Amino acid sequence: MSVGAGFNKGKQPHMTSIESKFVDAISGARESGAGWKALSDLAAAIVGHRLFTVMTVDIAAGLARRAYSSHPAEYPVSGTKPIHHDAWFDIVHRQRRTFVANTIEDIAKVFPDHELIASLGCGSVLNLPVVLEGDLVATINLLDVAGHYTPERVLMAEDRLAIPARLGCALALRFDSAPRKPD
Repeated sequence: MSVGAGFNKGKQPHMTSIESKFVDAISGARESGAGWKALSDLAAAIVGHRLFTVMTVDIAAGLARRAYSSHPAEYPVSGTKPIHHDAWFDIVHRQRRTFVANTIEDIAKVFPDHELIASLGCGSVLNLPVVLEGDLVATINLLDVAGHYTPERVLMAEDRLAIPARLGCALALRFDSAPRKPD
């Protein structure tokens, strides 16, 4: 009989140190913000970002709600915005594909807050849809300098962030719907 090293803590043989840090942070999270912060750190290490937000989706209400922001002063958590049925919606919500814009001009075509985005030094965006139980439940939004999200970085984001993003959403749903336990 052999005993494994354990999955909950420490570097696993098949993981990079970045991924191990994510697993440790998620395993120790006690509220959804900690899980989102772990995902933000993982995304920064894998593909980079200046701004990281998570928007949850309520199609029935026609609203998206900001669940996490790396810049809460400019993009406060719990801020909502109406869901517009436009080209971005078709790509992310209907086709469930990653949306990428690599210039502020392209960002301006789909995001009315493009001036705020530009003021933060951002000129590219990557929106990764997160699907659970067949429903789009959130988008993971990474923004950086113009031209940052190259085809190679987009593939890395899709390959290495899709499962952690689903885990972050599942964890957030658990925390946000479960009764609070004392520490």
